[in-house]
Amino acid sequence: MQGTGSGQGFWTLLSQDEQDALLGRGLPRDYPAGENMCLEGDPATHVFILLAGWVKILATTTDGHKLVLALRGAGDIVGEIAGETTGRRNATIQAIDDVHALIVRYDKFDSFLDANPGAGHAYRRVVMQKWNDTDAMLRRRAGTTGTQRLAALLLELAERHGRPVNGAIYLMTPSLSQEELASLAGTSRATVTRAFGSWRKRGLIRTGQRRITIIDLSGLRRVAGQHTGPRPGPR
Repeated sequence: MQGTGSGQGFWTLLSQDEQDALLGRGLPRDYPAGENMCLEGDPATHVFILLAGWVKILATTTDGHKLVLALRGAGDIVGEIAGETTGRRNATIQAIDDVHALIVRYDKFDSFLDANPGAGHAYRRVVMQKWNDTDAMLRRRAGTTGTQRLAALLLELAERHGRPVNGAIYLMTPSLSQEELASLAGTSRATVTRAFGSWRKRGLIRTGQRRITIIDLSGLRRVAGQHTGPRPGPR
């Protein structure tokens, strides 16, 4: 999995004055669930700063199959890399639920970073975290099974976007199909189906209507090949 949004998002790292300054350089826009905010291959002219809602980062393979590369949520910045590389979008950004975003042209975003050193530091921090997430993902795929990666994905979602409910952890992420979970975990849909069936019987998780609740966190950690320890909470 390339990421579900690591630590604090770019927007939340800014001071109130920095947020106000960036709002003055951007244009707010709303996207309904399912709308493509940009398409892979489009000219890249601006960054998106997510103020509310969730998006999927999608890429298309040579045979036309769509892969889910990452999830991003409120506070995250997306679409920032294309402007520094090819000048064209290297992925499609699609709204999962209703999204409220701030659109900032690259030139205005660069001038904002130049004028606000603290914001520049925050930007470098989140970009480096994304690269670290990608490196960690590649290392996991080299030495783990699909079932282990799926368990690790659920644990990451629990840590970053979980809500404790009666001793369990309810994942606050948007609805995801088994195929999308498989793509994020770097495994097959059949593996997800088998694993979920087994984990439900063992009392590790509860599922329903594309929603997942982790019942036995320690048990899921053992499946993922992780050391058990204190129960993580949402950040």
